[in-house]
Amino acid sequence: MMKQNYYQTPAEVATLSPRQSKLLVDSKAVLNQAVADLSVAHSILHQVHWYMRGRGFMTWHPKMDDYMEEIDGYLDEMSERLITLGGAPFSTLKEFSENSQLKEVPGDYNVTIEDQLARVVEVFRYLAALFQKGFDVSDEEGDSVTNDIFNVAKASIEKHIWMLQAELGQAPKL
Repeated sequence: MMKQNYYQTPAEVATLSPRQSKLLVDSKAVLNQAVADLSVAHSILHQVHWYMRGRGFMTWHPKMDDYMEEIDGYLDEMSERLITLGGAPFSTLKEFSENSQLKEVPGDYNVTIEDQLARVVEVFRYLAALFQKGFDVSDEEGDSVTNDIFNVAKASIEKHIWMLQAELGQAPKL
């Protein structure tokens, strides 16, 4: 059985057709959008982690660590994929803030755990939609590697939405 290469080589990237090259621009743009949004999502999750108080703290405080670790994994993988495709990922706080569609708010100890979790759901819903866009764009250009990255990330985020919504007594509404 032949070993499968999961990343395109620079030579393979260089031989893209004009149609693929145009779409590659779109794919790189969505990857970089994900870099900005995942960076801000991490910051929001960290804020929830720090400002959480009340019943459920012992469960949800460490769960935010798990979410941040997962988000960081996607951030690294998508940044490296962008570099592999010849792109340049955003890498400063200023770039993340200026380019992210997620908005941060000042921390507040008076926000209930339920409201904090609802905020996490809101962030995850946005990411799921962004990952779907990345999936669609990479599918159009025939880039199965980027497509797989977005597909795996979206599946996991949707599962988190389901679980968080269940905790909040609601249907997932995917």
